[in-house]
Amino acid sequence: MSNETAHAADRDSGGGSLLDRHGEALDLFSDRVHAIRPDQWDAPTPCTDWNVRDLVGHLTGEQLWVPPLVRDGATIESVGDSFEGDVLGPDPVASWDTAAAAARAAFREPGALDRTVHLSSGESSATHYCGQMTMDLVVHAWDLSRAIGADEKLPADLVEFAVREVTPYADELAGTGLFDRAVEPPPGADQQTRLLNMLGRKV
Repeated sequence: MSNETAHAADRDSGGGSLLDRHGEALDLFSDRVHAIRPDQWDAPTPCTDWNVRDLVGHLTGEQLWVPPLVRDGATIESVGDSFEGDVLGPDPVASWDTAAAAARAAFREPGALDRTVHLSSGESSATHYCGQMTMDLVVHAWDLSRAIGADEKLPADLVEFAVREVTPYADELAGTGLFDRAVEPPPGADQQTRLLNMLGRKV
């Protein structure tokens, strides 16, 4: 294991590894996907341009990218438009489950976190990519929870991880079009509220 990988794997002060946090974030989002009622797929979400199906489709597409990028060393160009359009099909829950399982397996392959992945932003370590994916799952789990009326309280260890992960580049996210500008947190805001405000969510 490289020094960078060892640092990333141990950066959770709770003693868990990066892969533990990633797995927990996948489980959290999966739990919310399985809680969606049939009449809620068109419901609005805190992501202004997405309904529930759009949100789940976005996260499913993100998971579909993991095996080719991490396991196969593919580039954005070589994958092309394979994961564009509707990736959910007639059974969105099953589509999510399949994509999530494949992403989990790809990151957990021996040596996977030592690899370099080719992202749209350029080359990146697989540890950084896994951290970004974990943060994304945590925040969107809150989005989905609010959209379907599920418990909005996020696990403390995942909130702590997401705060540490996103803080160095939070200011850049609004420019991606995927996040709104940061919101000023209220006095005495807890860590979850600060995380969500940092990513443009009005709690």
